[in-house]
Amino acid sequence: MPQTPALLSLSDIAALARVQRPVVSTWRRRYPDFPRPVAAEGNRAWFDGREVTAWLTATGLGNTPDDDLRAELALHGLIHHAGEIGAERLVSLLGSLLCLRQLDDKPLAETTADSLLDRAERMDFDDEFVLRELRDAPETAARIAPLAEELVEAAYTPAGAHEQLMASRHRLGLAGPSTAPLATEVRRLIVHVADPAQRALDRGDLTVADPHACCGDLLNDIVTAVDAPSAVGVLAAERREGLARLVRRRLLLTGVEELDLDVRIGVELEERITDPDLVVTALPYRAGETRSSLEVLEEVEAIGDLLGPGRTAVIVGPADALVDELTSPATVEVRSRLLGSGLVESVVRLPGGADPYRPGYDCALWTLTREPVDKARGYVLLCDVSGEELDGDVRARLAEDILLWRAEGASSGGHAARYGRAVPVKELQERFGAPLVPPGPSEARRLSRTADDRPALIAEAETRLSEAAERCRTHTATHGSFRSGLMRRVADAPARTTVGALVSQRRLAQVRGHRISPEHLDRRGGIAVLGPEEILGRAPRGSRRVDRVLLAAEYPHASLTEPGDVVYTTSPEFGTVVDDEGGSVVAFPARALRPVPDARRPLTPRVLALLLATAPGGGRSPSAVRAARSVEDTPLPELPPAEVRRLDALLAEIERRRALLDAQYAELDEILGLAGAGLSDGTLTVPGT
Repeated sequence: MPQTPALLSLSDIAALARVQRPVVSTWRRRYPDFPRPVAAEGNRAWFDGREVTAWLTATGLGNTPDDDLRAELALHGLIHHAGEIGAERLVSLLGSLLCLRQLDDKPLAETTADSLLDRAERMDFDDEFVLRELRDAPETAARIAPLAEELVEAAYTPAGAHEQLMASRHRLGLAGPSTAPLATEVRRLIVHVADPAQRALDRGDLTVADPHACCGDLLNDIVTAVDAPSAVGVLAAERREGLARLVRRRLLLTGVEELDLDVRIGVELEERITDPDLVVTALPYRAGETRSSLEVLEEVEAIGDLLGPGRTAVIVGPADALVDELTSPATVEVRSRLLGSGLVESVVRLPGGADPYRPGYDCALWTLTREPVDKARGYVLLCDVSGEELDGDVRARLAEDILLWRAEGASSGGHAARYGRAVPVKELQERFGAPLVPPGPSEARRLSRTADDRPALIAEAETRLSEAAERCRTHTATHGSFRSGLMRRVADAPARTTVGALVSQRRLAQVRGHRISPEHLDRRGGIAVLGPEEILGRAPRGSRRVDRVLLAAEYPHASLTEPGDVVYTTSPEFGTVVDDEGGSVVAFPARALRPVPDARRPLTPRVLALLLATAPGGGRSPSAVRAARSVEDTPLPELPPAEVRRLDALLAEIERRRALLDAQYAELDEILGLAGAGLSDGTLTVPGT
């Protein structure tokens, strides 16, 4: 069945090839065989994505591997359908098609609605996986079946295609707060702490359960961490029927045998099987005004009831119930009862951002183990990594703390926990609702590699400081002490012009800003966002990003900056920044001015940014609703071209010398931070002379 090709703009092609936008224009001029546009909209040309991908593959140009090109193009082609039929329905239909492809091992291209239904009825007679979805929309399913086959070809297997679909579901609009996964490092921590591969190796098989499966992210992580997914049994429950069926399809594709897969619609697991080897779950989010700490703790207690001897549960839930101070007597009683049961193995306060779609929702992780080793009885390992960035090193060390505690308990001369302390349960119960955090400076701070290496890290920073100072001295010795050469103007003051006049004279071009929805921002995106936060220094450059395919789909008229664009904002105050690299998207209310290099009497980006920043009336008082005048009316001096060149050279030298000084400031800040941390936790001292 013929499909409408995925259409790409020049900016899309640059993002697909992972090159700067001007590179694509160069390709068009230099290579006669570059694909021709197939459509136009205003001044924007659109190209057939398949032709572009084939050309990039044939020429070897760009920085994107061939396999990634195919996958990215296939996903790009889905965005139009998501807008047409809805993201949830699209993911459901695509998942069903991929599952059917796995079940009968037949291609999906060149198929009809009737043949799809015949295949579904034959392979899924009991309607556990695909029949209902395909029966509800057979024509739509047949229309998108070739796209599903393209996903398979790009990922090599239906399972790989489905995981690419799940990993990219935010692009299609499905991964809202109710279906978004936990942060990647938190999920990896759960797998590390659960240790499914070793459990499966010890037992020969493994049964894992999740009573709040959502999209099945945690279950899929556990199953794929085992060498033989077919040896894993899964018990799950999900109250939303559509997601429960998605979990069934996902785990079947992952390799779980159909007879070993039981996903219930609701909140109860299969009653006849109550002894899973592992339980992994993220407790469902509830808004703060409706969240009950008592209900959260009762859910944890119910999960503990599923565990047999030696079995483990890993649970992520709200920190206000799991680690924070409690005041309600009923809630304190339940948490105290849990601690006294001997089930609670470790309690970890996680850093912010564990749930990326709810940045204000602080989370904690509990591990439960029934009948722990003797030397862990009567104790709970309390850990706090809320002040750390949960990267791979922190995750590995924290998981090692918990795994060794599980295996050894409190053994003299053994492993000292880096991020927590073992605290007697009796002591915790006597505190009556106090926070479950390590008391005082933990052995983690004193004995962790970071703390132990602080003197060496400080010495390294001192060495880099000396090197930075030497570079500064060398520059001064080569170029002399800084002299601006500025002096009082004797001749008449230069004539005045305005930004608007420069635009009319085509000496500047305006680049408008775009209203980027906060839900589309993603730190993993390929396009940096430049808005007021970045211009005014309130957010690091590159910290806000947007996915390139999503940008093309949701903001088809968005243009990217070019090297040298001067991005400015007037709200909440005036500020400018020069985008030296280009390839960013300007976020409203920010805008950009682009100096035209071959214009008569051109302005350079540095000179323009300086004149804008120092122009009178550009800012606004704190009580004003708007700036005193618009940027278009901002008066600028008409500097002669020779003076513009001299001023640009002066500004470039100031930038170089400032960078040399900034390198020294950075090392001083590093030394200050290490010294403060070491003196605070007692690992450093200032010796006497």
